[in-house]
Amino acid sequence: MEAPKSQHVTDRVRRVFGLGWRGLNQLLWPGRCDLCDEAICDTDGRLCRACWSELLTCTAGDYCPRCGRDASRYGLVEGACGACRAEEFHFDGIARAGVYTEALQSMILAFKHDHTELASVLAPLAAAALQGSRFCGDIDVLVPVPLHWTRRFQRGYNQAHLIARRLDRPRVRIRTDLIRIRRTRLQPQAATPAARARNVAGAFAVRDGHEFAGRTVCLVDDVKTSGATLNECAKTLKEAGATRVYALVLAVAGQRAV
Repeated sequence: MEAPKSQHVTDRVRRVFGLGWRGLNQLLWPGRCDLCDEAICDTDGRLCRACWSELLTCTAGDYCPRCGRDASRYGLVEGACGACRAEEFHFDGIARAGVYTEALQSMILAFKHDHTELASVLAPLAAAALQGSRFCGDIDVLVPVPLHWTRRFQRGYNQAHLIARRLDRPRVRIRTDLIRIRRTRLQPQAATPAARARNVAGAFAVRDGHEFAGRTVCLVDDVKTSGATLNECAKTLKEAGATRVYALVLAVAGQRAV
């Protein structure tokens, strides 16, 4: 009987010591919000409460499962909103974490510029979006939208790949056999959809020995604007034999059709 009682006392001492150490650590080295640099406590995560609140407004609301733009579910006709009904997509559907504005936009921009620690906040948002999609259970392969090797070398990482690795889908493999064979210009926000499509036309290919034939693929990327990059990737994957191609993005920009 003495051993369990002794262990119970030891566990209580460890818990008390742990709480005391965390309190002292917070007092001496308080955490800072990754977005606004305000002081935060351990229970806040990586953001302050104000930034969490702003982030939630960016990730709320219904959207079109075909193009990802804001849309009421009651305004969809055959799974498409009025803004995209006349548009042609090679990808078969999309899931998004939110809208490219305010806190979510700031986080994605920081994430692309050395703040890889933000993957711990952004990846769960993407995972929740994927879980809520109509195609979640159909996916065989996750494919991060690739960077050209020169841009990958400059940045040091592919942000889409970091997100894909944190989606926690052990039965779904991540494949990097989709590659960017031409360094394209950065897609300008003001460009027309046609200009953006021309910019990425023929920019992707698949490696020999790929495993896309007969598979359902989900592309992973940070932001969709016109959909030109996702479209070209999906076209390339389907030419390589993929049966269906879906997309998962952190945010959708360009809420209005151009």
